[in-house]
Amino acid sequence: MVTETLKSNILIVEDHELTRFGLKTTFSDVDFIKNIFEAGSAEEAFEIVKHNNIDIIIMDLGLPETDGISAIQKIKILKPEIKFVVLTSHNDKKDVLNSLKAGANAYCSKDINLQRLIEVVSSVLDGASWFDPSIANIVLGAVTTTQMNDCTVDENKYNLTTRERQILKLITEGMSNVEIAKQLFVSVNTTKVHVASILQKLEVDDRLQAAIKALKEHIV
Repeated sequence: MVTETLKSNILIVEDHELTRFGLKTTFSDVDFIKNIFEAGSAEEAFEIVKHNNIDIIIMDLGLPETDGISAIQKIKILKPEIKFVVLTSHNDKKDVLNSLKAGANAYCSKDINLQRLIEVVSSVLDGASWFDPSIANIVLGAVTTTQMNDCTVDENKYNLTTRERQILKLITEGMSNVEIAKQLFVSVNTTKVHVASILQKLEVDDRLQAAIKALKEHIV
């Protein structure tokens, strides 16, 4: 059972009342959530953040007057420790990249399974990032293009084996386990074992995060 001290306060910023109600209902019985706050606009969200200890915000991008991306930027200046999960019906490349630049920790489509959304919120609170699979190519493309030259890493920092580094490179190229197995002439099960080891060593939750980290830190 989650103790009171480990529970988090969540703010739902969504201008559609029915959607907001659905999200509030979804998180009302989640054991790691202490208090649920809600706002129908960025302006309401600012006031709530000013006067309450908010740990994580589910942010809609299509808000009236001040949009969600601008809201994230403004709140980050006020309280940089707050984490953000963007929830939107649009996967526009510009919105995706601007959300990440503003400080979003996760980017989810509104058709996401509600149980999966709970898992995403939990993982973000634990320090992870998550991006909807439908925008993976956008994120990876942006990281590859920018090269992130200011962020280098000791080649041996994560103690990856030669084979793991080889598989990680194929992951960054968007290959599935089956495709990697065929490419390297190994079994799918062997590939899965290597991938699991890679995720553990990089301290990430999934293949997308591993790929982003690999490209950001020039691991491959």
